Amino acid sequence: MTSSPTLSSHGAEIPLAGFGTSPLTGDVTPENVAAALKVGYRHLDTGRKYGTERATGEGMRASGIPRKDIFLTTKVSHENLRAADFARSVDESLKALRVDYIDLLLVHWPSLTIPLAETMQALAKAKREGLARHIGVANFRISLIDEAIKLCPEPLVCLQAEYHPYLDQTKLLAHCRARGLAFVAYCPLGRGRLFDDKVLAEIAKAKGRTVAQVALRWLVQQNVASIPRSSDPKRIAENFDIFNFTLSDDEMKRIGSLKRADGRIANPVGRISGWD
Repeated sequence: MTSSPTLSSHGAEIPLAGFGTSPLTGDVTPENVAAALKVGYRHLDTGRKYGTERATGEGMRASGIPRKDIFLTTKVSHENLRAADFARSVDESLKALRVDYIDLLLVHWPSLTIPLAETMQALAKAKREGLARHIGVANFRISLIDEAIKLCPEPLVCLQAEYHPYLDQTKLLAHCRARGLAFVAYCPLGRGRLFDDKVLAEIAKAKGRTVAQVALRWLVQQNVASIPRSSDPKRIAENFDIFNFTLSDDEMKRIGSLKRADGRIANPVGRISGWD
């Protein structure tokens, strides 16, 4: 069975191919999670806000894959970033997942009202207590990333952010590399918006691949991990099967040129002041 290459950061080894469990496109079931693990995924992504932690944990146990072989990510939501709320959220996640530790614990979104210093101390505390092996942030702009690194007593290993061919993340990706952070892309298929793209369809046809595989491979060749989700066993398997073909430099450039000004999908009001 093919295994996923990993991204390294401060001792973390994050598999490039991840399985997302955001419920925005439908319910996530334990069967979906077990199916993903069966085809080779070892990186699972959930979040307290998603309401999918229980199903994720059940799917892990049903799969028969040892806990130590799974890289499990969950997140603390923006309304729980005060120290006491943060600790409670982590405890609730562990109970819902029925695990003793999280491999990667993320701040889901920054808060415009709760001091970042308090949040970073709470995040570091979860790591020091052994509740999280590694820690990071999601949806932080460049200036906030630097502030978080400065304020956190433990090393951050990852930024999770939206990234797909329609959204230009060149600056953010370069900054993460300069800071030694792994980049994990959510919405890597643009929540289905990429499927009718003529350029991607043309490249996919030439490669004998799906549009999703081409879009995910485009991220792989930038050393970016991704966490697509699907409830279709065939697509779950296809989305993992991205390590046995290569896009040419020209194909990479053609896909990169698809970026557009209205490409961003996740942009909730009041969560962040401006993007890079």
